[in-house]
Amino acid sequence: MNITDFIDFSFIDIIDILLVALLLFYLYKLVRGTVAINIFIGIVIIYLIWRLTDLLSMDVLSNILGNFISVGFFALIVVFQQEIRRFLLLLGSTNFTNRRNVIRYFKFLNQSQESLNLNLNIFVNSCFEMSKNKTGAIIVLKRTNTLDFILNESNLSQIRITPQVLESVFFKNSPLHDGAIIIENNTIVATRVILPVSESSDLPSSYGLRHRAALGIAEKTDSIVVVISEQTGKIVYFKGGEFIKIKSKEMLNELVIQDLNK
Repeated sequence: MNITDFIDFSFIDIIDILLVALLLFYLYKLVRGTVAINIFIGIVIIYLIWRLTDLLSMDVLSNILGNFISVGFFALIVVFQQEIRRFLLLLGSTNFTNRRNVIRYFKFLNQSQESLNLNLNIFVNSCFEMSKNKTGAIIVLKRTNTLDFILNESNLSQIRITPQVLESVFFKNSPLHDGAIIIENNTIVATRVILPVSESSDLPSSYGLRHRAALGIAEKTDSIVVVISEQTGKIVYFKGGEFIKIKSKEMLNELVIQDLNK
């Protein structure tokens, strides 16, 4: 192998490298915060070792690792089935022809409360009122991804958000309090929704089933989820594979504005 082979780069080679780097970055973002991240890192390490052994002409080890990688590709489909489903949901449910989405992608959208259809004052005040009264709640704010896979005719609704309506829904004697609610724009479009539970090991042991369900739907879609603990009254904000402990109304208000306008 001639050393000039490494220097002879074309413009297409640069684009190729950038696209691979971008793909790996988004794959990492997709599995970050889940148990799959360790598998992903392990695969990258094995691939790099394989390329190194191939470069050093270590034929036996190179062939073993090469065969492992080629056969392991089909096993990855099984291992990463949840992440693959999430990726396809992200890809298939994005409406690129929608004017608002086009503006989002080019960052021309003004980051202000007026651009939101959700009444933030009512939403934030209701969340902190439930926190004060230790009313357990799990609220999903729908963004661009479809949530049809967790909806059915029995949990659909059309409830306009007004003061005290969220507290009424999650009141412990209410017939609607069991499960999550889904909010689209300023309307509760579903109640008593059963969410997929996350298997992530990153959640603190003190977090219960509500928090795992919130992380589960946040991992699979781009939805925002707000959880209020029935035991402590603390508010936790979920997005993607991450979660943030909410300390003030201003903090929750800022996060919702920032993420709904993306």
